[in-house]
Amino acid sequence: MVMNVKPIPTLDDRINDIRMRTAQIVNDAILPNEARLWNLHREGNVSQHERREALQLREEIKQRVWEAGLWAPHLPKEYGGMGLDFLAHAYMNEVLAYAIGAASLFGVVAPNSGNQTILVKYGTDEQKQKWLLPLIDGSMESGFSMTEPHNPGSDPRSLDTSAVLEGDQWVINGHKWFTSNGIAADFFIVMCRAGEPGSEHDSGQMVQIIVPTNAKGVNIVRGIGIWGRDTSDHCEVIYDNVRVPADNALGHVGQGHQAAQDRLGAGRIFHCMNSVGQMWRAFDLMVERACARKVHGGLLKEKQFIQGFIADSYVDIQAARLMTIHAAEKIDQDDRSARTDISAIKVFVPAAYSRVADRAIQVWGAAGVSNDLPLAAMYMGARTLRLADGPDEVHKILIAKNVVHRYETGESWDFGN
Repeated sequence: MVMNVKPIPTLDDRINDIRMRTAQIVNDAILPNEARLWNLHREGNVSQHERREALQLREEIKQRVWEAGLWAPHLPKEYGGMGLDFLAHAYMNEVLAYAIGAASLFGVVAPNSGNQTILVKYGTDEQKQKWLLPLIDGSMESGFSMTEPHNPGSDPRSLDTSAVLEGDQWVINGHKWFTSNGIAADFFIVMCRAGEPGSEHDSGQMVQIIVPTNAKGVNIVRGIGIWGRDTSDHCEVIYDNVRVPADNALGHVGQGHQAAQDRLGAGRIFHCMNSVGQMWRAFDLMVERACARKVHGGLLKEKQFIQGFIADSYVDIQAARLMTIHAAEKIDQDDRSARTDISAIKVFVPAAYSRVADRAIQVWGAAGVSNDLPLAAMYMGARTLRLADGPDEVHKILIAKNVVHRYETGESWDFGN
């Protein structure tokens, strides 16, 4: 089943054009070839010929994307991207997320895309030449190294990986894990605390530093197994007296926390629009199954339990989508109240995504948990999102604090804005 995308009457022609052309490539080139593109259902039993065929097909689709002017929506035009504003990118994301791996074929690959954005904003001209341009042209890979196993990731004040300036070098010591893309990366962007280990924790002293993965003292301990798999590209890393040039710092000392928030705030919106696109796919799969599967003397679509599933999933997707678009509109307008909306979607959307994927799995039965369908991967991804970029509980606290503060100043909440 193809993705049913039509122009949205309330959107301008530019965004509708981007969505329609994106959907055409997704429907024509990616969905029919998902298994071949990513060697799905093969459990590692892939021949060299099949690998080469998959790589060639990916490059052909990337070329089509580039010729259509849809490459790298997150990057400015001077770096070969589309230069999309936030809202347009969000609308494009829901279409890209419908197909497995489609975003990567449009030049959006985490964590590289997030690192590219940070390098564009905070990088010097020299850093952009040395790290950003190779990252864009694909000759380099990167990782983002922030979370620590002994400290809560939801509290950046607790991070204690240290960066001490000695002459013209940073000396970095610390222990990170869930460093994304850790196995393939040529360099990490590492969140550090500038100053001696054990010094007073001050969020104003955070700094992000570019660290080549082949630097002496960078010890990649393991790829951490997740969801029952033996390993992943989320790595545990120990930094043992790692020395890098002083000019590897991104921005100024004290900007590290803001740079992380720039990355995470945008990432939360994009994660949620990605989730909407994947929910859309799960919904289509569920209804398609309900219309075709006969059981107990009739089609599933005729059973009231299943009708309830369809209605509940419709409500979840519409609510998630509209909440996310509302937050994206606020960010485009530089509205400071968007922080509350971002936290709200970060709580609501992954939970809705879990429910939608769960209902689709139930309708498909045993096939729903098999690798023949993307539903099991969606379910695991949705559950992971409840932890990624801040756990639900922290975002609920932020929502409540922001709401209460409004009332403490003598003003009630305005749900119209």
